Amino acid sequence: MAIAAANKTVTIAALSLVVGLVVLGLKLLAWWTTESVALYSDALESIVNVVTAIVALIAVRLAQKPADAALPYGYHKAEYFSAVIVGVMIIVAAILIMREAILGFFAPHLPMAPAQGLAISLGATAINVVWAFVLIRYGRKVRSPALEADGKHLLTDVISTVGVLIGLVLVLLTGWAVLDPILAGLVALNILWSGWGVMRDSVGGLMDAATPPDRLKRIREVIASNADGAIEAHDIRTRQAGSLTFIDFHLVVPGAMSVDAAHAICDNIEAKLHEAVEDIQITIHVEPENKAKHAGIVVL
Repeated sequence: MAIAAANKTVTIAALSLVVGLVVLGLKLLAWWTTESVALYSDALESIVNVVTAIVALIAVRLAQKPADAALPYGYHKAEYFSAVIVGVMIIVAAILIMREAILGFFAPHLPMAPAQGLAISLGATAINVVWAFVLIRYGRKVRSPALEADGKHLLTDVISTVGVLIGLVLVLLTGWAVLDPILAGLVALNILWSGWGVMRDSVGGLMDAATPPDRLKRIREVIASNADGAIEAHDIRTRQAGSLTFIDFHLVVPGAMSVDAAHAICDNIEAKLHEAVEDIQITIHVEPENKAKHAGIVVL
């Protein structure tokens, strides 16, 4: 099952690249048809989508590699580096778009063949809407930061495109050519905010952020209800690395308990945790009763 899920994740990442190339082609066609600065900014953002899809594909494939001597804890954090790169690329795109917006503001012109350009851009946006929800939903399901970041960026792209299309309609209705570069500038600001959000979320993963509270609560409940024979569990810590959750804690047992008996308790806890929580790696440190801190989960 794990191998099948991993293969599907790589397939989704590869399809994201294909979708990105198709949408990029459509948006470049829309810009070429109209020579609109706003549509140019939209197309430039799609170039970023393609680059981020490539980075996500590489990261997802790398994250599937098993742990080895060089990286004994695995390659799961590769996806966080991917998301950081995505954020940087988004910010670079915003700067490039802002440059075009400023140039267009001082030399505004009405778009050519606007109806055709709007129709093409709408088609590209429809594709992005569908694929963004696919990426976000599946990325959350398998806890893939790279896929979820890619999906969130696509949604930002959709919002930007809708704003551009509404603005272009206003340009045609009013004849105010200066609205075109102003729209491009607003797209740049929106993209900049999106890039910051992606990088902020990724830094948490790189800093070994704890698993979400509801997941931690479930972990604590499983430990408390499946440690018969032990006295308490304390110093429970978790950290998230891509789809994998690392769990470690201290388990206090009676001082006279044999190593075999203590090991059996640990085996039972690990088995129940694996049943309750997917993709985890567990480390348990067994302590005798005289070392108990009496500040953890009481299991008697």
